[in-house]
Amino acid sequence: MADLVTVKWYSTVFRKDLFAADVARVAPLALRYGATQYAVHVDTDDRYRITQFTWVASKTDWYRYWDGPEMIEFRARNMGRFQVPISYSWADEIAFGALGPEVPTAETNGAPNGAPEGSPAPAAPQAA
Repeated sequence: MADLVTVKWYSTVFRKDLFAADVARVAPLALRYGATQYAVHVDTDDRYRITQFTWVASKTDWYRYWDGPEMIEFRARNMGRFQVPISYSWADEIAFGALGPEVPTAETNGAPNGAPEGSPAPAAPQAA
């Protein structure tokens, strides 16, 4: 089962945009170390939080990336742009979904009123 590692970066004041761009550049490097996918989100409620998601097959893959030369250099180059300590956490992914060509939508499946295929028909109005 794949593990999801979430790194919660907190940028320092007035450096969020530059730092977020740097996180977005370094996140794909995890694919070199065995990660299967990654994502970087900038929080719209907490203006200085940037969250990096990395899906890995094992903790060994994660630590090869996190302790690798690129990430060591990244953290050294960006020192002063993020708050210390850096917190990251592990999670087991138990469900995931995405809309793709094999998933019919209300517009493509011909169901009435946009209802999913196989949905019960709407009840007829009853007289009072």
